[in-house]
Amino acid sequence: MFFLAILGALAAKTGGSNITKAVLRVTFWGTIAMVLTAMVGHVFGVNLT
Repeated sequence: MFFLAILGALAAKTGGSNITKAVLRVTFWGTIAMVLTAMVGHVFGVNLT
């Protein structure tokens, strides 16, 4: 999630947007995407060990 925040800040700075909003948006939606991906993997019994 730390790297998501960095990427959000970098994208906002590059695009001239509000950095705080971008960091929150990218971190929030990136975290949601990771959680949903983990849930789908769990439902289908995917094991990475």
